[in-house]
Amino acid sequence: MIRKLLSFTAIAFAMGTTAHAQAPVPAAAYPAKPIRLIVPFPPGGGTDILSRLVATKLTESAKWTVVADNKAGAGGTIGITEAVKAAPTGYDIVMGQKDNLVIGPWLYKNLPWDPTKDLTAVAHVAYTPVVIATSANSKFKSLADVVAAAKAAPGSITYGSPGNGTSIHLAGDLFEKAAGVKLSHIPYKGSNPALMDALAGNVDLLVSSLPSAMGQIKSGKLRPLAVTSAKRSSSLPDVPTVAESGFKGFDVSTWYGILAPAGTPANVVNAINAEVNKLLATADMKAAIHAQGAEPEAMSAAQFGALLKADYTKWKGIVEASGAKIE
Repeated sequence: MIRKLLSFTAIAFAMGTTAHAQAPVPAAAYPAKPIRLIVPFPPGGGTDILSRLVATKLTESAKWTVVADNKAGAGGTIGITEAVKAAPTGYDIVMGQKDNLVIGPWLYKNLPWDPTKDLTAVAHVAYTPVVIATSANSKFKSLADVVAAAKAAPGSITYGSPGNGTSIHLAGDLFEKAAGVKLSHIPYKGSNPALMDALAGNVDLLVSSLPSAMGQIKSGKLRPLAVTSAKRSSSLPDVPTVAESGFKGFDVSTWYGILAPAGTPANVVNAINAEVNKLLATADMKAAIHAQGAEPEAMSAAQFGALLKADYTKWKGIVEASGAKIE
């Protein structure tokens, strides 16, 4: 089914690039109409939450009309494909992140684009650690409890993730290797279904982006055991890192940023970058992003582009070592 979907995507991509081989709208008057922010994942996940926050705040602060539009499927690569084949005018942009930009291309072999060539990095928005959590009713009180149980009964402990081959799944895989344990991965179609099953106790652990899990952590229904970043999250200062839990050097996080089709005029890219960075500097936006468990981080378009290229190369090896595949 995924192969058919990707074949259709490739055809649509070829048709789209032909149809949009036109001169971009002059950037001087940008924006002269609403901007569509493509969200490549379903409603309720970390990418969706941050996308809608950015769209709402940009509409308020810059007086632009920015509309979030969910285009989910194939690990977030369907939405990226739609952005790639859009006209390079700045009116169709996308909220990308590590899963669909630097991991997806190494999983979906027939993708008709290269993120470093067919997209323009516009504005980095935030980064977030992955959280390893469990239901408030779980017997696990710490990561040490999980490791002990997993060593006693290899493969008996299950963990849910938003999907096979996502950065979150791979964070779980890297943790297994670091701890020397065998867990059973249960992939879901998005963050919310995994979260619901974790709350219900249908999986022992949830491995999730913080924005996706933060609401249930705050409500007390989900118990965070550790975060995967090098330092503690400012949103969960009492939750230890995986490194602090006995696995020195462990550091996995994901990032979110806005991209546009290749060929988008530089002054349009700079206009969006300037407004996003201005927004990220406000106390209101910082608080809103922190409330979701993420960390705001402004960059120039060039800096974001360099990050994209570096991670694209780095994660090829991680994906190959994990054995994750999408058939």
